[in-house]
Amino acid sequence: MIEKPNVVAITGSQRDGSHTATAVDIALAQARRAGAETDHVDLASLDLPLFDPDRPDAGDAEMLRRRVRAADAVLLATPMYHGSVASPLKTALDYCGFDEFEETTVGLLAVAGGAFPTAALDHLRTVARALDAWVLPHQAAVPDSHAQFADGELTDSDLRERVERLGEDLVAYAGVASCAADVAVTAETPAEAGD
Repeated sequence: MIEKPNVVAITGSQRDGSHTATAVDIALAQARRAGAETDHVDLASLDLPLFDPDRPDAGDAEMLRRRVRAADAVLLATPMYHGSVASPLKTALDYCGFDEFEETTVGLLAVAGGAFPTAALDHLRTVARALDAWVLPHQAAVPDSHAQFADGELTDSDLRERVERLGEDLVAYAGVASCAADVAVTAETPAEAGD
């Protein structure tokens, strides 16, 4: 376990007063209580034009990549739009690659105005796995969001607990890939000793 992991959240919502950003703040607050340093990348504040492979460093792309590379764990958070991931988050992920995500612990959070945002979570999981990230099995979803928030707070205690657990898990499993590598090396040692 990393003593003081850096947990970086990337929020795909552009809306003022975003329920997604509020849920991210809850997860990050819990991560800090669990001992992490945190960084909330608000994509609404960055200049990230639609990804053009001929211009991989457009706008704030390098700053985004630098912040993600510094992470021991990354929280990807999106509102669900038309059954999928919000385009600002997908654009941000398009600017990133293996250097940012390979063997990095990733947690997923999705917020929907309607039904449970399963598809958005599945799409994020697919993208993160394509980048060789270690995606946590626990994920957090907030369906029917307009009924779940009041005065900038997530009022449903069960949903809040799921979001807080996500923050805790990001800290507990930060750097899990290096732990797996250590286990593999330890498992080989007795056999080598007998040679």
